Amino acid sequence: MDATSIRNLELTKNLSGSEQNTLFSVLNHTKTPMGSRLLKRWLHEPLRCRNAIRYRLNLVDSMQRNEVDEIQENLKQVGDLERILSRIALRSARPRDFSRLILALTQLPDIHGYLEELSSPEALLLKDNISLFTELQEQLDAAIVDMPPMLIRDGGVIKPGYNPQLDEYRALMTGATDVLEKIEKREQESTGIANLKVAFNKVHGYYIEVSKGQSHLVPPEYVRRQTLKNYERYIIPELKEYEDKVLSSQALALALEKQLYDQLFDKVIPNLAALQDTAESLAQLDVLLNFAQMAELHNYTLPEMTEENEIHFHHGRHPVVETMVTSPFIANPIAITDSRKMLIVTGPNMGGKSTYMRQTALIVVMAHMGCFVPAEQARIGNVDRIFTRIGASDDLASGRSTFMVEMTETANILNNATANSLVLMDEIGRGTSTYDGLSLAWATAEWLASKLNSYCLFATHYFELTQLAENSDGIVNVHLDAVEYDGGIRFMHAVQEGAANKSYGLQVAELAGVPNQVIRRAKQKLQTLESLDSNTTAAPMPIQTDMLTVSNPALNLLAETNPDDLSPREALELLYKLKTLNDA
Repeated sequence: MDATSIRNLELTKNLSGSEQNTLFSVLNHTKTPMGSRLLKRWLHEPLRCRNAIRYRLNLVDSMQRNEVDEIQENLKQVGDLERILSRIALRSARPRDFSRLILALTQLPDIHGYLEELSSPEALLLKDNISLFTELQEQLDAAIVDMPPMLIRDGGVIKPGYNPQLDEYRALMTGATDVLEKIEKREQESTGIANLKVAFNKVHGYYIEVSKGQSHLVPPEYVRRQTLKNYERYIIPELKEYEDKVLSSQALALALEKQLYDQLFDKVIPNLAALQDTAESLAQLDVLLNFAQMAELHNYTLPEMTEENEIHFHHGRHPVVETMVTSPFIANPIAITDSRKMLIVTGPNMGGKSTYMRQTALIVVMAHMGCFVPAEQARIGNVDRIFTRIGASDDLASGRSTFMVEMTETANILNNATANSLVLMDEIGRGTSTYDGLSLAWATAEWLASKLNSYCLFATHYFELTQLAENSDGIVNVHLDAVEYDGGIRFMHAVQEGAANKSYGLQVAELAGVPNQVIRRAKQKLQTLESLDSNTTAAPMPIQTDMLTVSNPALNLLAETNPDDLSPREALELLYKLKTLNDA
């Protein structure tokens, strides 16, 4: 799919630029950030390989028949393993990244067990892509505390018992309280100063504090360090020596802890490729479990992927709209085969034409992702690309009008679509005059049907286009139904065979709140125009024309002439003949 189709189908962003009311918002109940990212990638890049599609569908089918809640809890504990591994590869991981890695690795045996219980060949293949890393997990678990600080410079990251030297430094630091209490008690007894105390601050380190009223009792070996209003602070050689010892042990402990922390990177990095493969497989498992859960929640069904030229749904539903409406969603069928490859879709404004077209494309996308689909039955044949021409607006940045944008998108489709492409064309030709628009819509529909033979849904308000079905093989008319009652209109949103007979534009305008005087005047003008149209005797537009064989006498004469064989007089006479033929 190109960017235009991704935008028009609102796969991951709606037309306002948010994720609300998109297919992604409906399907995304993944448990890990990496699963959510992978789901977006799958939405943008559906599979074409039939075997790969069936692999995913078979996995989802087997998962749907088993309980998924417990294994999803395991996946929730895995977290964003991909990002953690990226930071480890750059050696920028923080201590809590390692604790999350340990937590992720502890989930792997349970995940292995779940996939083994599924017993399907696809599940066993996925299990083989998920390694266990038991030895690495044990090494990391022995090294990192359960709740590490944010940064290694804060210390306290490495577990007690991991390194004897680090334990010795820490013992010296943690034993400081006992040592200081002993010094304090001894000095109180030797000096007779009852309120003497030993304390510490970051500016002056360890000190002995004595009130000024008892400072005369201080022995001569006390060295004054600081004088306060009510206290004197002193230092003794023993306290200074112990301070140097404790502070050096803190620095040594932190330096050793950083060294041990760096060694953990060296343990993980040799396993990095296998860990990344495991993370990728866990993300796939997350998305596929999510598909199984959504199939159960929204009553999706397993699509049948065939090798035929067909798109066939029974009671298909729009996966996004059905979650938004309060009333029951009206499900509709679609049948596109070799004998009916183009559907001309007519019906009233607001009748559901665009919804019907989009739901067809979304169901095809979901099936090619390996997801169950919102339909009672679905058979999907060979589809290589999806093209959409739905809605348009000015491209002010590029200086392109609405009509120019529309024609650019149309040109892209006509130049690149194949017989296996699904094409959605919605209201082509609206941005120019009636006859120009009708002519372009007619010629485009002919080209798609006869030259490209694409799967095509062609929505239009040009009722003249319904004549294409009369003389062209593979073109069929369908319409969205509506009924009038009490001067109003009720949209049935049900797809019926055949062409619509009215567009109900005035009734829709009335529903939109257009003033009654304007509606009455529009009805008068409509009656006038319809009476003029019924009196017109102009020849009807041909049902089908050959765009490549239009005859022009002047061009024919010019094609038969060799300029090198003409004299100046003959050339002048030829010029007059061409002028006469062109004027005729």
